[in-house]
Amino acid sequence: MLDYRSMSNEALCAEKADLEKRYADFKARGLKLNMARGKPGVDQLDLSMPMLDILNSTANIYASTGDDCRNYGLGDGLPEMRELFAEMLGLDDHNIIVGGNSSLNMMFDAISCAMTHGFPGSKPWSQQGHLKFLCPSPGYDRHFAITEYFGFELVTVPMTSEGPDMDVVEELVQNDPTIKGIWCVPKYSNPTGITYSDETVRRFAALKPAAPDFKIFWDNAYCVHDLTDTPDTLLNLWHECRKQHSIDMPIFFASTSKITFPGAGVAAMGASEHNLTVFREHYSYQTIGPDKLNQLRHIYFFGNLDGVKLQMEKHRAILEPKFQVVQEKLETELGGKNVAEWTQPNGGYFVSVDVLDGCAKRVVSLCKEAGVTLTGAGATFPYQKDPRDRNIRVAPTYPPVSELELAMDLFCIAVQLAAVEKLLSERA
Repeated sequence: MLDYRSMSNEALCAEKADLEKRYADFKARGLKLNMARGKPGVDQLDLSMPMLDILNSTANIYASTGDDCRNYGLGDGLPEMRELFAEMLGLDDHNIIVGGNSSLNMMFDAISCAMTHGFPGSKPWSQQGHLKFLCPSPGYDRHFAITEYFGFELVTVPMTSEGPDMDVVEELVQNDPTIKGIWCVPKYSNPTGITYSDETVRRFAALKPAAPDFKIFWDNAYCVHDLTDTPDTLLNLWHECRKQHSIDMPIFFASTSKITFPGAGVAAMGASEHNLTVFREHYSYQTIGPDKLNQLRHIYFFGNLDGVKLQMEKHRAILEPKFQVVQEKLETELGGKNVAEWTQPNGGYFVSVDVLDGCAKRVVSLCKEAGVTLTGAGATFPYQKDPRDRNIRVAPTYPPVSELELAMDLFCIAVQLAAVEKLLSERA
């Protein structure tokens, strides 16, 4: 492979002509492929279809407490569901609240509750003036959007291979009381796919925030989403915070959205008793009880954590070949050309690609014009503004393998074409 940066202008022009021809061939195909979001594919959704047959008019619809799951009550969720999420998250079951189908909804509610009523010993966030929230980037756009919606100033924290740059996090958190929290996807982070190192987790637990109501929003969305025989392991933040006497800092989230049905899964929140006192009151005004029939359906379907792991092995059988396609295409087409770098995650839902500075928007635009929709350039940064215009989130889960191969061929052509254009313009 030739390093594009070392090629002569004449060679680059010839390469550009060849890439333009290949690109035109793709445009002529009239493709309509979508890799914009990390959605499960149809074959993944099919894995959970038997769950729909579990509850019928003859099924046992009583919880282990004796409560009728068709009726009001059990605001914290079914005990069995709390136990299952406790195992998944590494918390105690009495520190778990099970909600509806969306963990993002529970995150939004947590921020909203803090804004209007605050945490014990502190004023509501809405009464504290101009506030900030830390956003490790590249990161999850929907996280950032929640705090932007509530008027926070979003502060970018660089992501490293170990997790957020903790030197930056510590400096900011320990010296600025207007910083109220940080977004984290600690295992197979969205979009980089990295897992926070043990040292990073310990440094989170040991934070000494200037704000007494500072919170770590620990969205462990991919805690069981392993794709290899050598999965990443994440140190238990709950246990580390106990050692540091800082258990009021983290708020944990997870769901079955990418395990069963994204539109009809089960979500959960975990936190200290002090924090849960606030959230339980908040929820008591919203609902007289969650959808316990859906929780019961999930309990019957999984049984226990071993059942979840068995389900995830089935997901892996579908997803692993797709991630292999992405890695093979990137290496074959872009390897050694000095125009892109990418992650090789052991799980999760994404691959993060960094192209040449100033080229991400051009790559996404080229792909869209030829019929492949990607996540918007800049989406992985606060305010959707990537300061270097280089990061692109690749979401390979939804398309079938045959479509994914086409999409990645086009993506690689677009990356190379944008790079050649960039290099030639710099030399002009």
